[in-house]
Amino acid sequence: MVETALTPQIATVLLVILGAVILFISELIRVDVVAMIMMVILPTLGLVTPHEAFSGFSSNAVVSIIAVIIIGAGLDKTGIMNQLSAPIVRFGGDSYPRLIAGISGAVAAISSFMQNIGAAALFLPATMRVSKQLNIPLSKLLMPMGFCAILGGTVTMVGSSPLIVLNDLMANSGLEPFGLFSVTPIGIMLVVSGIVYFVVFGDIILPSRKRSSGEEIGGALKTLKTYAPFGHTFELIAPEDFAYAGKTLEELQLRRMFLINVIAIAQAGAKELVMEPSRNRRINANDTLAVMGHENSVKKMADHYGFVIKPELAVFRDVFSSSNAGLLEAVVAPMSSMVGATLRRVDFRSKFFVGPVALYRGGKVFMTKLSDIELRQGDTILLHGTWDSFAKLKESVDLIFPATEADEVFKMEKTGAAIASFAVAIGLVLVKDMLSHPISLSVCLMAGASLMVLTRVITIDEAYKAVDWRTVFLLAGLIPLGIATEKSGAAAYISHGALTALGEVTPLMLMAVIAILATGFTMVISNVGATVLLTPLAIHMANETGADPRTAALVVGLATSNSFLLPTHQVNALLMGPGGYHTTDYIRVGGGMTIIFIMVTVFGLWAFYGI
Repeated sequence: MVETALTPQIATVLLVILGAVILFISELIRVDVVAMIMMVILPTLGLVTPHEAFSGFSSNAVVSIIAVIIIGAGLDKTGIMNQLSAPIVRFGGDSYPRLIAGISGAVAAISSFMQNIGAAALFLPATMRVSKQLNIPLSKLLMPMGFCAILGGTVTMVGSSPLIVLNDLMANSGLEPFGLFSVTPIGIMLVVSGIVYFVVFGDIILPSRKRSSGEEIGGALKTLKTYAPFGHTFELIAPEDFAYAGKTLEELQLRRMFLINVIAIAQAGAKELVMEPSRNRRINANDTLAVMGHENSVKKMADHYGFVIKPELAVFRDVFSSSNAGLLEAVVAPMSSMVGATLRRVDFRSKFFVGPVALYRGGKVFMTKLSDIELRQGDTILLHGTWDSFAKLKESVDLIFPATEADEVFKMEKTGAAIASFAVAIGLVLVKDMLSHPISLSVCLMAGASLMVLTRVITIDEAYKAVDWRTVFLLAGLIPLGIATEKSGAAAYISHGALTALGEVTPLMLMAVIAILATGFTMVISNVGATVLLTPLAIHMANETGADPRTAALVVGLATSNSFLLPTHQVNALLMGPGGYHTTDYIRVGGGMTIIFIMVTVFGLWAFYGI
């Protein structure tokens, strides 16, 4: 091994990496903002050129990811995924193992050609439909589906962000990039191992939270219906001598004291109803209120404040009939602009005239101060409103309505155009190196994305909304950090130190060490961040031990998808609420999957790459 000295430039890069990792883990600043800071700090310190600092935005990886997201959004608009539920049910029949194999295999196949979070989001409604049809606990189905969505991302080089960015990182080191199906043998082995794992052990290790009556409460909506005190709708009137006239809803503290939700107000003398009023709305004498809560709680509240309860709905009879209004479950989407914000900050009630009733997160149900809770991806919110209001809300990409797939309006007539656009993208990827003028992966995928727009499968505005710009900035900002790590010699310095500590290792042992290291990194920072930081290191470690550097880089790209132990991966976070999972569920179920992933990856490298 060649001795590598610690230079001031290497030390500076190491400090920058350390700072970035600390910010990633602590989440003091959002990861995409950390990446933006990297684009400013690195050229300022002279570690990269200004051109290199912003080269990520034009990189093959970033443009490819944008295109893949748009293609996935186009497929979603046609409802193709929801049509898969019927054949899955037929295949599964009354056999739980066959059902697991059908759902997991289908989502893995889709995930191999689009972002795994997109595949999981598309399959969520279909899986919930299967759960209801066959009366199988949702908690028995969602985790296998989510894990196989992650595993499916290892089947092709466009299935996950780490593999898409990998070729760009290898190019920086002068290595030949991988083809679309270079990783497929190992990816298929990983998918099959995941399906077998759940078919054999799923019924034992997966949670199954049922009532004595057999009704499944693993899903967040059932959990909310068990614990959330929304009860029924009542109509009350503030009498002429109402002692609290002029007080706001916040001052009355109806939710906090009695767990009562005010869902509408008919102000005295006003013709229009105030739907889902804000907490600043004042209550005056002769106002009529529609509230939701348990009967005993409503009676206590009425006695305390002097409201008169009407025997039945009168003013609100039509507007709150079951055909016009009700409760719906919504899941905060991974790319939602609401992540990190509160419902009050985004002016949720005023925008959509829909009110929160309860929030479910990590096994806990929150029923008070809902508008002040900072939202996270995967949070499940129980909302009340009219169906017309929900129709408007469904146009937003911020929330997923998994329980209402039958009500979605899909562009079924565009199914052929969507499939053709997808086929064009994949076809170009397959022949791109055979053309007289070879084209890049990003051009191939953007051709499919453009066709989605040109054939009106998706509008250009919908395409813009579908793109997770945080992921774009995260990638664009971290790519120059990888360049700095390589150029400064920091990668060589770290790899030399690691190999000195390890002593003599065989190539197979080295790949196992890299896989374990990448798995550990991806549990605390994003899988993209782990890939950018570890790929240069893995390449240098391979060069110093005489192993194949391309194989070492591939190990990083694969192992950064080994994200099953904690609900930190976007797919796990998305499904945690609807599945009613706890962190301990991921530790118990994900522990075995993590070990299997490393073993299968190393074995696949030995079998197919001859290490």
